[in-house]
Amino acid sequence: MPETPSVVTPGNHDGVHLGHRALIDAAKRMADAHGWQTLGMFFDPHPTAVLAPERAPVLITDIARRVEIMKGAGCDDVVVLPFDDEFSKMTPDQFVQKVLLDACHARGVVIGPDFHFGHKRSGNIVNLREWSDRVGFAVQVVEPVMHDGEAVSSTRIRRVLREQGDVEDVATMLTRLHEVDGEVVRGDQRGRQIGFPTANLEVGPLQLPKDGVYAIVARVLDDAGSPLRQGVANLGNRPTFAAGRSVEVHLLGFDGDLYGKRMRIGFVRRIRGERKFDGLEALKAQIAMDCETAEIALQGSDPEWARWI
Repeated sequence: MPETPSVVTPGNHDGVHLGHRALIDAAKRMADAHGWQTLGMFFDPHPTAVLAPERAPVLITDIARRVEIMKGAGCDDVVVLPFDDEFSKMTPDQFVQKVLLDACHARGVVIGPDFHFGHKRSGNIVNLREWSDRVGFAVQVVEPVMHDGEAVSSTRIRRVLREQGDVEDVATMLTRLHEVDGEVVRGDQRGRQIGFPTANLEVGPLQLPKDGVYAIVARVLDDAGSPLRQGVANLGNRPTFAAGRSVEVHLLGFDGDLYGKRMRIGFVRRIRGERKFDGLEALKAQIAMDCETAEIALQGSDPEWARWI
């Protein structure tokens, strides 16, 4: 836990999207003006996973990656607090004293207008301002960031990924490509047999885009200085062969051995939905077309997005 005075922005920060970045930016401006540190804070696991597991969201970013992105966005440090049943029973006053003041040494708190805290979300901005007046820390409320007439939120991003697969819209809201990491595991090697070798990714329980074919960029995380590669990913059930669910990645112009290595893929554009083909030749022809489409899409993609992968 930090020992220096901080401006803290508490929340879940899943995805570290435009709204979260607005909070971090505001916290950094306040902290820099006083020589304090900018401190991000979130909970693990997500509070809903403890309080109502049946409604727990599928996360956009895992813990380690979220910390990394938050630091890249301007946080000097990030505190990850374990959330359990005992923690959930803290009163709002206990939360302010034990978490914000004692643990985070907060001299400023930057929040969104819907911020609630303490048992059953019973604490709100009014309570926080009362504490602010009493002990002398600053409170700043940052309005939601709007995109296409709707507030940017983690819930919205999950919905767009799940229902539409519009990874370009999601990239705008994240200010980076949506990504997943996974270990390359052995598959049935059917892709190699038909001339399009694939890396089968075993990914964690993160939010994937809607089933389909996507233009992607990829990096091997285990290899220092690994170049950013271009490729095509297929997400879904592989209905032509009834082969079951998978995340398969074909890297354009690459035919090396990746088994056992960790790869990160960033989704650039949705090419098409998943569908069943009449036979092997029809599938091969479509994959060739997908690769051509992906190359065109990747030529016009924003190079700034790739820096996060």
